[in-house]
Amino acid sequence: MTHLTDIPRDPGRAPLPAHLRAALQLAELGLPALPLREGKAPFGNCRACTRSACGDRPHMKAGGPCECPAPCHGWGAATTDPDILTSPAWARAWRQAHAVAYHPGGASLTVVDLDHAEAVAWARQNLPATKTVATTRGEHWIYLGTMTSRNDVRPGVDIKSLMSYARWLGPGTGRMRGLPDTVRALAVKEPTTVRPASCAGAVPTFVAGRECRHRSPAYLERGIAMAEQRIKEATEKIHTTVYRTFLAVLTAHGWCGCLTENHICRLFDAAQVKGESLRHCETAWANARMKLGM
Repeated sequence: MTHLTDIPRDPGRAPLPAHLRAALQLAELGLPALPLREGKAPFGNCRACTRSACGDRPHMKAGGPCECPAPCHGWGAATTDPDILTSPAWARAWRQAHAVAYHPGGASLTVVDLDHAEAVAWARQNLPATKTVATTRGEHWIYLGTMTSRNDVRPGVDIKSLMSYARWLGPGTGRMRGLPDTVRALAVKEPTTVRPASCAGAVPTFVAGRECRHRSPAYLERGIAMAEQRIKEATEKIHTTVYRTFLAVLTAHGWCGCLTENHICRLFDAAQVKGESLRHCETAWANARMKLGM
């Protein structure tokens, strides 16, 4: 394994990019790091991973099919492996990087991103004090523990933990405390906001409407209920769980015509309750159909 102190200091070679050095220091602290391009966004996927062609799972996450060496998949590219951070496949990204980010959930952390002074004032009145980091316009409040990430939980407040990234702006001040229930409650969605807007076009049109000759309605209902439960019980790797569940449902029921728009909307509902975006639901469904040749 490569460590920061092991990298040769050849005076005839260009020094390491500053953002790469910062990322290596984060890795030594156990914070999975990744480069950010201009605009504080992750670098786009390589050609092999564009439009989730690889299965939309980063190579350093167990259970995913993607083995791409490039810094693909946004937050999922974050790693503590110095060999990956210093690999040739990442060199171009570090040369072009404008900032460094880390995956809070990968380090068992949750960041409450307070985007302006009003949000900071609200947090000081309603949330337990913890380690804070000053940002350009507000503050990051960092708690020990993980939870579902969600943006816009209230005006100027985002939650960054699992399946998300936060910009590294320094170690901060204050003593970190455990993740309180008051923060967890911010990410709880109201049931009325869950209904997806576009599951209507998800039913494979070339099989929809045919009579199911080999499965009973009760068999289908059990299958959908089990799929909903599997998504509900997922704790991590939400992308993978949703994709594999969609694939299993399509494998069992997608060819015989018994799968309806209502069934698919139920699956989308379950995924979005767990924090999966509508776009990721649509991508996972499309990838599952493509995998089966539908």
